[in-house]
Amino acid sequence: MLSSKALVPAALVPLMAVGSVVALGGEIKGKRIYAFDDEDEFDDWQVTNDTVMGGVSKATFEPGDEGTAIFSGTVSLENNGGFASARSKPAEHGLSDQAGLAIRVKGDGRKYKLILRQDGRWDGVMYQAPFEAPANEWVVIQLPFDRFVATYHGQTVDDAPEAQANRLRSVGFLISDKQAGPFRLQIDWIKAYTDQ
Repeated sequence: MLSSKALVPAALVPLMAVGSVVALGGEIKGKRIYAFDDEDEFDDWQVTNDTVMGGVSKATFEPGDEGTAIFSGTVSLENNGGFASARSKPAEHGLSDQAGLAIRVKGDGRKYKLILRQDGRWDGVMYQAPFEAPANEWVVIQLPFDRFVATYHGQTVDDAPEAQANRLRSVGFLISDKQAGPFRLQIDWIKAYTDQ
């Protein structure tokens, strides 16, 4: 029986804006940043919901089956809330010439964002790139570094430097699509890829 980590022939599908779905199922060459077959990796992740601003959204980031992670919960728009996120603790990843990040995910049809941070501060500039995770289908999505937009507390930071591979300290996932209700994103791995 094939696990989610197994190599599966990739069927090419049309590219999408910003987050490009490059394959159904499949694998991609690249430098591993996170793969969730070791439960110790979950010690490096933490959840932040809109409760820090008075909202009532709830989320967890937990081990799934076959060495995956599950980012799930419920988004609430009450009390001016409406977001949930999970991100890794700051760490050196040793990246240099990579063009972007690739993720292998299975979603629920909702829109998410991959988030990056380039310093170790808890509350600083965050870089975001949106993607859509088709329901109940494993896909590989490529997100080039030059498509990430710098934001601070939801507002674009026009004078921030572009996201750079060699400055990557933290990665994560954010849902803030202004829709209340449950969400579930299953993550197999996060890798850095090159243009070559």
